[in-house]
Amino acid sequence: MQAEQFKWNSVRVDEENSPARSRLLSQFAKRLTGRGLPERHILGLRAWDAAMRGESASTALEYAEQALDGGMSWTDQDFGFEVPAVVAVTLMYCDQPGRAEDLFNTAILEFEAKGWRGAHLSFVYTLLGYVRFRRGRLAEAEDFVRNGLQIADRVGHGIPAQWYAVGTLIETLLARGNTEEAQRVAHTYRLADGFPNAVVYPDPQAVWGKLLLAQGRIEEAEHHLTAAGRRLDLRGTRNPSWSPWQLDLVLAQATHAPELARATAAEAVSRARAFGTSSVIGHALRVAASATDAAQASGLLQEAVEHLEQSPAASELAHALIDHGTALHTIGDPHLAAQQIYRGMELAAACGADGLASRARAQLASSGLRPRRLHTSEQDTLTVAEHTAAGHAALGLDNRAIATAMHTDAQAVSELLSAVFTKLGTDRLGLHRAIEV
Repeated sequence: MQAEQFKWNSVRVDEENSPARSRLLSQFAKRLTGRGLPERHILGLRAWDAAMRGESASTALEYAEQALDGGMSWTDQDFGFEVPAVVAVTLMYCDQPGRAEDLFNTAILEFEAKGWRGAHLSFVYTLLGYVRFRRGRLAEAEDFVRNGLQIADRVGHGIPAQWYAVGTLIETLLARGNTEEAQRVAHTYRLADGFPNAVVYPDPQAVWGKLLLAQGRIEEAEHHLTAAGRRLDLRGTRNPSWSPWQLDLVLAQATHAPELARATAAEAVSRARAFGTSSVIGHALRVAASATDAAQASGLLQEAVEHLEQSPAASELAHALIDHGTALHTIGDPHLAAQQIYRGMELAAACGADGLASRARAQLASSGLRPRRLHTSEQDTLTVAEHTAAGHAALGLDNRAIATAMHTDAQAVSELLSAVFTKLGTDRLGLHRAIEV
């Protein structure tokens, strides 16, 4: 009964005191060992709550591992699929999307075996698409989410599965640079006509604000992003990895209120560092750079690239590389600028971030540089050099030690490991498990 109560209270939009529920859940989970399915479900909810509230990723991962130890069924008649789903999502937020995908693939097999081809399957296809979105595999993400939306449409209008799919599809289309199609989806499903009376991610009002921002409707975007942020903060949902409304708000404020944008960015970076994953810190630093001058931006973007190279967030790394190259060109370092933009352009093209890749080509052209022919590599197969670097990293060697062992330099090792994290869907922490699998 406690497990069930914690689960449903966590998604009640009218919950009066979400932080109090989180504190109770935290105290309750400390007493549990995961001896049975009810205990593991509470531990899984604790992992998810820790991630949403922006506690450290290590705390969220610790509870997720406890929840998974002993197994969790996706088709249990008494407990449902929600908790296994949020445990998988927690792993994704903690920069281990490869493990999240494995769990969702298991879910699909279980659902198909039981003949569950309705809302349950829609959720899993959408969430699997969202994992691909986070990894930067945007074309694959779009395909999965459209499948999830198609199933949800058959089940019924206005159901949570449909809201999840619509929001994720719009996020993915914006990442691909397809603003017109994102607007068409929003219009078809009447996104702005009324936001759902439920806790849904991506948060529909924040998604709508992001779409308005992409269309240049700054004042409206700022209004909706601020409203979404205020509501999420009241629930104690402070992790910019879970909902990046604050980062989108920075981009809106930077157009007319740079000082306010810098303050918002500083708070977002602080929240990102508190959670501690490389992907969210890198994302926050990249956005913070947009609210400052080119000299300061260059330093922030270099740090963003360094963090994102340690994460599986490929399209976010591409964005940071291109932004860094642009800032370097502005302050008079054309050689390194070209290197970063070339690398970012190739990665953006591989991710399916067509709008970002086009921007990089335009930047190169305006700098008098000819964009070279793009080349791509097999997405999931490690090269010999990548496998060697990964093996050293899994043993705990830092990049300089790996460079010495491989007779190369630390930057080359950073790029090799970045490819490893992208291909395997993990960060450095999960590398040993990923290589064993």
